[in-house]
Amino acid sequence: QLLAGPPVELQPAGLLVGPEGAAPARALVRCHTWKFKGNSREKPPGRLLLQGRTALAPERPGAPHVSVSNGSDAEGGAELVELKVIWNKNKYDVKFRLDGTGADLKQRIHALTGLPPAMQKVMFKGLLPEEKTLREIKVTNGAKIMVVGSTINDVLAVNTPKDAAQQEVKAEENKKEPLCRQKQHRKVLDKGKPDDVMPSVKGVQERLPTVPLSGMYNKSGGKVRLTFKLEQDQLWIGTKERTEKLPMGSIKNVVSEPIEGHEDYHMMAFQLGPTEASYYWVYWVPTQYVDAIKDTVLGKWQYF
Repeated sequence: QLLAGPPVELQPAGLLVGPEGAAPARALVRCHTWKFKGNSREKPPGRLLLQGRTALAPERPGAPHVSVSNGSDAEGGAELVELKVIWNKNKYDVKFRLDGTGADLKQRIHALTGLPPAMQKVMFKGLLPEEKTLREIKVTNGAKIMVVGSTINDVLAVNTPKDAAQQEVKAEENKKEPLCRQKQHRKVLDKGKPDDVMPSVKGVQERLPTVPLSGMYNKSGGKVRLTFKLEQDQLWIGTKERTEKLPMGSIKNVVSEPIEGHEDYHMMAFQLGPTEASYYWVYWVPTQYVDAIKDTVLGKWQYF
């Protein structure tokens, strides 16, 4: 038979009051007092769960059993990882579930910054995959998560001309012969595949490597490397003579096409101005990195 035990009150000042006076207590959420009748065994002294910690209540004969829960993540068994989220020169220290997905993290960033998930470009060693968990992509304590994004109005204002330009480019491409057959490109492609170009993997999409993409040719036939500086949101195009540091937001489009006879490599152009004359061409880009390059430079939010 379950009977009520001695009365216990929760005081706003943080005191636990019972038959023998007040005892300090903090953040009490809920407590119950009870004992059994008709059972020779007595329950042990009550326990208090205070802000995620367990403390013994004062021992006294017939002391009630008190249980308090604060509903924390740790109590639910979720393993957390500490992140440093950086957006627009603002830094946020965030504790997040290690088994949460990239899409879940975008929702958390939305709550922090007000940026809708569709407008976010979230980067950790390349563009953060939405479907994988932080554990799967090996995120560890102290990891830096870079976030790039603008307000909806800003993006629409900037990208409306860009979308129109992309449609014009696609329409023109449909009318022309394949790029790799055009004379301006043949003089570079006819040199053959560079000996030191990075290996390609056909039929696979990979995230950007942690090292620069190197061993490729530019339009003049010189060697070129691509370095993605995610912290600065920049693309560095390096040659023997100099390195161009381009804000990714200034690149209006990225086009690519498989090289005929070598479909595991692409020729790729970065559009730096309003017309085709502004294309910066790069040849022999490994096919497994093509989609990652486009997503990193343009971001998925371009289609919003």
